[in-house]
Amino acid sequence: MENNRMTLTFKSLSENESFARGVISCFALKLNPSLSELSDIKTAVSEAVTNCIVHGYSDKIGIITIDSEIEDNVLHINISDDGVGIEDVEKATQPFFTTKPDDERSGMGFTIMKSFMDDVVVKSEKGSGTKIYMKKIIKTDKN
Repeated sequence: MENNRMTLTFKSLSENESFARGVISCFALKLNPSLSELSDIKTAVSEAVTNCIVHGYSDKIGIITIDSEIEDNVLHINISDDGVGIEDVEKATQPFFTTKPDDERSGMGFTIMKSFMDDVVVKSEKGSGTKIYMKKIIKTDKN
């Protein structure tokens, strides 16, 4: 199977979260994922994009980029923004940590991403944006 790659850029508008989910699910279809695997991918992408919108660009509209590649039976997804960044990534990726408790945010976004994907790496620098790398291995034996 030949590698495939795509890049998608869009504004950090809340209506684009569902657009991003749809695009990544269509891109992943080449791997013939199960409905459960596809749901996991869409949920993780939704959480990452929502974090970019709500936290990365909370006071302005910015650009979110999704770079994705299919390599054998593995889907690689990189989601990035040029927003405010995260001061303490280790603390921010802990369950229930949120910088917006008054907005009824649960602080479970990174935890959800980690539970649905095979690998999640968060890199960020305060004032320079955030990059989230996720990997999903699609089972080739569906029995």
